[in-house]
This record gives sequence, structure tokens and C-alpha cells, in this order.
Amino acid sequence: MDAQVTPLLERIDARERELVGDAEQIRAQMDELTARLRELDEEIGNLAVTRKTLLALPPAAPEPTEEPPVLPNLPAYQQILNAFAETPGPKRARDLCQVLDLPLTPKTIESARHKLKRLVSLTETEPGLFAQRRP
Repeated sequence: MDAQVTPLLERIDARERELVGDAEQIRAQMDELTARLRELDEEIGNLAVTRKTLLALPPAAPEPTEEPPVLPNLPAYQQILNAFAETPGPKRARDLCQVLDLPLTPKTIESARHKLKRLVSLTETEPGLFAQRRP
């Protein structure tokens, strides 16, 4: 080979190796970017499916509002509530009969217990002991 051609061929070889190395790096970056693009496309697809599913759901039913308790329309129930207002604290049916000046007979005490259980504004804190509900 000619002495002038050899240095040119060496330069061509060096440049070719450099370009091959650059091309390999770019191919590796392209593979990484292609994989990342595939992940992003999959996530975008998942979001689209989620959006479509949410839009297809029927509207949520409104939460039922709690209506105020209905007090039985009898004077005895109002007397019981007045007794709790006048003498605060938990009471048993027997205590209520005493506050209301009712006779302490088994029938009267049982009737008072029954009325106490029907009043939704009262709670039974332990068996037979009634107190006003806290708001």
C-alpha cells in the first residue's frame, strides 16, 4: 500500500470505530426510551379506562338525612323529658317514678321502663339505666 494511503485508512478506521460506538450508545438509549414510552402509553391507557369506568358509574345516591326523633304525642312522654331536664343525670324507672310522684308499684315501674325504652332521645347506658343522648 502507498504510504500516503495508510494514514488515511487508519483515520478512516478510527472514525469508523468512533461512529460505531456512538451508534451503539444511541441504539441503547433508543431501547431505553422505547421501553419508557411503552410504560407511559400503558399508564395513559389505564387512566383512560379508569376515566371511562368512572363516567359510566350511576350517580351516587344522596346520603339519607337523619330526621329528628318523633316524640310520642302523649303528655306522659313530655313529663319524662321534663323530669330529665329538671333533674339531670341517668335514671332508672323507679327513680323516674319517684321524681314524677308516681306510686312505686311493679306495674307503674314497668310502665315507666317501657316508656323510657321508647324515647329515642334517651339512651340506655347500662341495663335499666337511662340518660339523655349527647348531641
